[in-house]
Amino acid sequence: MPPGPAGAQKRKCTSGLCFFRSRRGSKGGLMEKKSSIEAIGQSVIEEARMVLPGIQALFGFQLIAVFNQHFSSLPILEQYLHYGAIVLIAVSIAIIMTPAAYHRLAEQTTISVFFVSFASWLIAIAMGPLATAISLELYIVGVVLMGRSFLSICIAVGLFCIFASLWFALPLALRARRKLDPDWSPPSARPPRPQNRSSR
Repeated sequence: MPPGPAGAQKRKCTSGLCFFRSRRGSKGGLMEKKSSIEAIGQSVIEEARMVLPGIQALFGFQLIAVFNQHFSSLPILEQYLHYGAIVLIAVSIAIIMTPAAYHRLAEQTTISVFFVSFASWLIAIAMGPLATAISLELYIVGVVLMGRSFLSICIAVGLFCIFASLWFALPLALRARRKLDPDWSPPSARPPRPQNRSSR
């Protein structure tokens, strides 16, 4: 009897063709995964580059304010708060520049999964000192305009709560939602539903 489809498939596999195809398929999957990781890594680096100029500009204005002649007229507490805000901004700059330094020194030619996770966490951590420093500076401006009033404190605390909600609470809540329901995605990320065209 002539060999059936199963026999033909068996001959192909014994000749090594199936092994070659499986190796070629797995190699293609690895290459696709590697390119995806590299694209995500480049996106993380671009995010750090977008945030850094704004932080550096704020850092420059903070340093200029110290040499202003009206700075000495501030109460001593507010002067120390301004100095603390400068230190926080410097810490934020150091943290957010760490992914680029690591990439240049440790992974010059490749981007690994560790780098993507490491850089993402560093960018998120850098937002903490940045939010605190901006809130402190807003409080100092409030003291200059309204004095040490309850309103200036409430505005600064409210701004810090907004930063914490948008930069930490909201992303972590969406992350927890995805862990509970892997099929869930934000409305903007869902594919559009096909429209049913009624026949004329």
